[in-house]
Parts: sequence; structure tokens; C-alpha cells
Amino acid sequence: MTIRSVMFAAPLLLAAAMSSHLAFANGDDDEPVQKPECPKGQVWDSKTQKCVLQTSSLLPDADRTDYAYRLAKAGRYEEALALLDTLKQPNTAKALNYRGYATRKLGRTDEGISYYLQSVKLDPQYAQVREYLGEAYVIKGRVDLAQEQLQQIRSICGTACEEYQDLAQAINDSSKT
Repeated sequence: MTIRSVMFAAPLLLAAAMSSHLAFANGDDDEPVQKPECPKGQVWDSKTQKCVLQTSSLLPDADRTDYAYRLAKAGRYEEALALLDTLKQPNTAKALNYRGYATRKLGRTDEGISYYLQSVKLDPQYAQVREYLGEAYVIKGRVDLAQEQLQQIRSICGTACEEYQDLAQAINDSSKT
């Protein structure tokens, strides 16, 4: 490699590295950004950038909601539900979706579906809740209803989005059993 090519490539590599770091930092609004795991009874506070007691009155609902989802994704469903119980505004599309997710994962599929349906009423364009609702329908053996959710997701974000692909996979896997 010549000095000239190094001088030309270095700024491009630096720009690419910085832009990929920024893209990762921004993340997706539907998925909470990766944060450190807090001990039981504590929640990540995005303002102070540290774990605080989940009973702190200064902790905003958005942080509680996002952390409840992290707990649920980590298999800590009861803790997630307990944290969602502390919300000042529990009837948001996101909070109801995450409550439905934790409830469904605890085996209470019908109850989870009821939360998902409430979430859909609040935000019909929320692709993630439609994915989870479709997955619940697959569990119930209602592939026809899951297919309806898949078509709704397709109209929201197309066939390349994660929600569409995950639900399509769940439907496909259910036909193999």
C-alpha cells in the first residue's frame, strides 16, 4: 500500500467507523438501547446513567418501561410486570405491549393477547406489538389471525423489517409441527 493510498483511505475509514458508531448509538426507537444490567429492585436511569431504586419518584416512565422490557427479554417476567405496575401512565402502547409480552411468556397467553389488543388500539402502526400478537395467535393455533397480523406488519414496514421476518418464521415453524 502506498503512502498516497493510506492518506486517502485513512479519513474514509475513520468516517465510516464514526458513522457506524453513531448509528449504533441511535438504535431503534422500538428497542431500548443496550444498558448495564441493574440489581433486582433497581432500574437504569438514562439521565444519570446509573442504576437507581425502581421506587425513585424521579425515574421517568419511559425508563421504567424500557427496563421492564429488558427484564422480560432476560426471562425475568415477574420483575418486569412488577416494574410496569409502578408506571404513572400504564396505558401506553409500549407499556401494554411489554406487559402482554411478559404475561404471554409466563404462559398466560389469553391475558397477553388482551394487553396486545389494547396496545394495537392505541397505536395501530406499532409493528412490534403486531408481531407479538401474531406470535400469541400462533401459540393458540390461530395461524389465520397470525397471518392477518403479518399482513398488517407488511403494510407498516415491509417484508424486510425484523418484526415481519420474526412473525413469518414463527408461522412457518408452526406449520412444521
